Amino acid sequence: MKNIAIVGATGMVGQTFIALLQEYDFPINRIYFFASAKSAGKTVTFYGRIYPVEVLDEHSFDRPIDIALFSAGGEISRIYAPIATAKGITVIDNSSMWRMDPTVPLVVPEVNPLDAKGHHGIIANPNCSTIQSVIPLNALKPLGLKRVIYTTFQAVSGSGYKGVQDLERNLKGLPSTFYPQPILHNALAQIDAMLLDGYTKEEVKMIEETRKILHLADLPVSATCVRIPVFNGHSVSINVEVEQPFDLPTVISRFKSQPGLRVFEDHIPTPQEVSGQDLVYIGRIRRDHSVQNGLNLWVVADNIRKGAAANAIQIAQLFMEEQ
Repeated sequence: MKNIAIVGATGMVGQTFIALLQEYDFPINRIYFFASAKSAGKTVTFYGRIYPVEVLDEHSFDRPIDIALFSAGGEISRIYAPIATAKGITVIDNSSMWRMDPTVPLVVPEVNPLDAKGHHGIIANPNCSTIQSVIPLNALKPLGLKRVIYTTFQAVSGSGYKGVQDLERNLKGLPSTFYPQPILHNALAQIDAMLLDGYTKEEVKMIEETRKILHLADLPVSATCVRIPVFNGHSVSINVEVEQPFDLPTVISRFKSQPGLRVFEDHIPTPQEVSGQDLVYIGRIRRDHSVQNGLNLWVVADNIRKGAAANAIQIAQLFMEEQ
């Protein structure tokens, strides 16, 4: 039994933390809910009991807490994760704040679970699109990953409530207030800030995180990340080149043996189908005839569940297995 804290309890991922802890029947002794001052006075329901949402401050962790699930943005994590770890609390952080810190493991349990064991208080949860991409790539790793190209089609829920509200606003004929252009009937090829080299921060996250999770620091990776008018569920088209020759039946067999992956051979999975699921779906597995050992893959996942809350809770479960 663990004492759990949720930081960012009123946000989209925080609410999913609450739902999944109950769905997974996670063994909890005590649970605490924290959020910003904007959420003062709010309550949450957990296993039929109503709990107050406390305003997060420097004294919030002055109580017996084993694991803190953070999803409140990078600045909150920068300030409060060290405060929590100083109290002996293990922080599993969903922001990008700690992901590329060399002392912080970046973990997808189906890919690199042992990395979590080497933590020094903080474990980082990867970017949502990275999580669903590295699971199939891990199955191909024995063939020698040579080059990876991502093109993502990301749902508005990846932007949190503000993104969802913008799409709802557009559906009513109202202008966007969050995205720079209408998202309805549109595709926005910029997620996060644009950098000097023409890549966005989201694209750089995918590139750097893929290398770190797979322990392939020099792997050539490129990415283009696009926001589309889908409420939930990210899709990624992955073009991957490997060192070794292969036949498709063997590749498909590798995917079927990869934990966390559901393989479709005669059906193309969609974001709508995967919404509410924790598995990553893969289809359109086909050879890329433009290179000697190339593959094209279509990968979809629920970005709020497996891409955020579920992955974090699955990391926490790694420590329950030690008991």
